Amino acid sequence: MSQTPREVIEQTPMGVRQWIVVVLMVLLNALDGFDVLSSAFAAPGITADWGIARPALGVVLSAELLGMGFGSVLLGGAADRYGRKFTMLACLVLMAIGMYLASIATAVQPMVAYRFLTGIGIGGMLTTTNAVVAESTNSRWRSVAIAVYVAGYPLGAIVGGIAASEWLLPTYSWHAVFLFGAAVTAVLIPVILVLVPETAAYLATKRNLAGVNRTLAAFGKPAISDLPVIVAGTAKPRVTDILSNPRLRPVTLLLAFGYTFHCITFYYILKFGVQIVSDYPPGYPPAQAATVLTYANIGGFLGSALFGFVMARLGVRWPTALMLLIGAMLVAWFGTGRDTLNAWQMATMIAGFFTNAAISGYYAAFARGFPAYARATGTGFALGVGRLGAAGSPLLAGTLFGWLGDDQLLTVSIIMAMGSVLSLVLFLMLPERDGDDVMADQPAG
Repeated sequence: MSQTPREVIEQTPMGVRQWIVVVLMVLLNALDGFDVLSSAFAAPGITADWGIARPALGVVLSAELLGMGFGSVLLGGAADRYGRKFTMLACLVLMAIGMYLASIATAVQPMVAYRFLTGIGIGGMLTTTNAVVAESTNSRWRSVAIAVYVAGYPLGAIVGGIAASEWLLPTYSWHAVFLFGAAVTAVLIPVILVLVPETAAYLATKRNLAGVNRTLAAFGKPAISDLPVIVAGTAKPRVTDILSNPRLRPVTLLLAFGYTFHCITFYYILKFGVQIVSDYPPGYPPAQAATVLTYANIGGFLGSALFGFVMARLGVRWPTALMLLIGAMLVAWFGTGRDTLNAWQMATMIAGFFTNAAISGYYAAFARGFPAYARATGTGFALGVGRLGAAGSPLLAGTLFGWLGDDQLLTVSIIMAMGSVLSLVLFLMLPERDGDDVMADQPAG
């Protein structure tokens, strides 16, 4: 019997087309990073225009994160049923529409609806692109590629932050932030259509030998003569199957809820940082306050990119646990306040480095924890549940500020940092394993 598509991809050197796919997935993740944080860049302007308090702003900032939860679950399953490429294109269309509508919103209620729609597309995109990176890279470079892919998220926020603080907000208004995101999203649709082939792993689950060989040829790989036999009872890319399978259920739940708790901490600074700095004495105008988010994502980009090489040498488990612990400490330290804008920028950059490195660890765990037939579904479920924490983060922070007072920054920051501590406990309970190998050992029947 010839090699399986997975073996061909994993055991041969990376080709130019494979690296092109990885770069495009990084760009898509960068787009997601900008689109998610566009509401944070726009927050001071929205607050000033509409006269809303922090609890109401928390609802606006949570809307796309809640949509991401639905998108991760619903469209992650779609990627396993209808293909990675189709799902990515559908997500781009949703994101472009949602971002454009947000640019013309005039009140909280429609803005929440438009951000929710955008979030559905982003959630599906994050799930699908992670699977594409995992299925398009060989075993030698996979951890590094995934870490660089995750680094695309803060990279998009860096570029977006510079564009927002140096160009869009000073020259135009907060409306231009969303319009810029819509335009870039639309431009990427034909690029993905032309340059990204459907993954061989997905096509193999559909028994499409001709399609598998087309993808292998695009990657400069030899064709295969037949496809591996699908183990009975495994080719069901549904959340219920993942949760009912005793081999997959523990890792699924630990990943999902561990990621959820870390997202509570992770999105606290990303979503409320600009508003906090804008309000903190002596106060800074929106364009200046937005720079802290740029610095947070510079730190996040460096943390994700460098952490990939750490995981390649030391594995995923203990390095990620260390990042979770240090990240929690730094988020609490953020709450001690700063006297200058430069100090705020450095504090958010250092916190972003460690919290985003931990995100890389989770994405690497997603890629190895689920088998190919359900990789997007499993990742989508974990990300979808995780978005409950992401969506809850600004809501929780806004509620805490409402209860305790806007001057209780340290207390709120310590509470928000506890999410990563709980995540650390769950992550250390996670078994290290390859989902494809585990399912290959499962007896038929």
